[in-house]
Amino acid sequence: MTTAHAEAVKGTLPHEPEKATLEGRNKVLAFWLFLGGEAVLFGTLFATFLALRNQTNDGPSANELFHLPLVAAATFLLLVSSLTSVFAIQAMHRNRPALLRSWLLVTVVLGAAFLGLEIYEFSEYVRHEKFGMTTSAFSSAFYTLVGFHGAHVAFGILWISVLIGQLVRKGLTVVTAPKIYVSAMYWHFIDVVWVFIFTVVYLLGKVG
Repeated sequence: MTTAHAEAVKGTLPHEPEKATLEGRNKVLAFWLFLGGEAVLFGTLFATFLALRNQTNDGPSANELFHLPLVAAATFLLLVSSLTSVFAIQAMHRNRPALLRSWLLVTVVLGAAFLGLEIYEFSEYVRHEKFGMTTSAFSSAFYTLVGFHGAHVAFGILWISVLIGQLVRKGLTVVTAPKIYVSAMYWHFIDVVWVFIFTVVYLLGKVG
């Protein structure tokens, strides 16, 4: 039995339980490689959007379409959720599982609120602006990029919710800790991607 597993049996954890075992360290390293692939994928979608953003086909342009207050509110929610995920990892390092679960739950709620605003935004574009997926090359690129990010947020919400359930059933151990840590890495990644979306898609769209 390794020192880390012995500590877990005694009810204590090392300061960084996500890296206490070889399996945990391998999970973290593998996830960094996965995020590198995701960055390339999103980079391709950004390049496609920039190439097509002026191809409106007589449909609404970005300047006519976007409502920045709504998008700014969604951005605020997602950025705060990134902060709460940091608090969750800090609680994990202090071996406070109840506080960890609470911060993860807040992260999920904020992520769900962000996703709700994004769905509302899309529905408004379709219903009132007649801006659908096939309206123009611009609309196709927009919905693909922003919708793909939204799908990542939905997956993250589901993933963290499952991890909360595991924490309730199994507790905080050197087995569950790496899962929590890589989920936080994933959540920070989709937050960073959204900052680029907010800048490249929305702000650049409003200023031309």
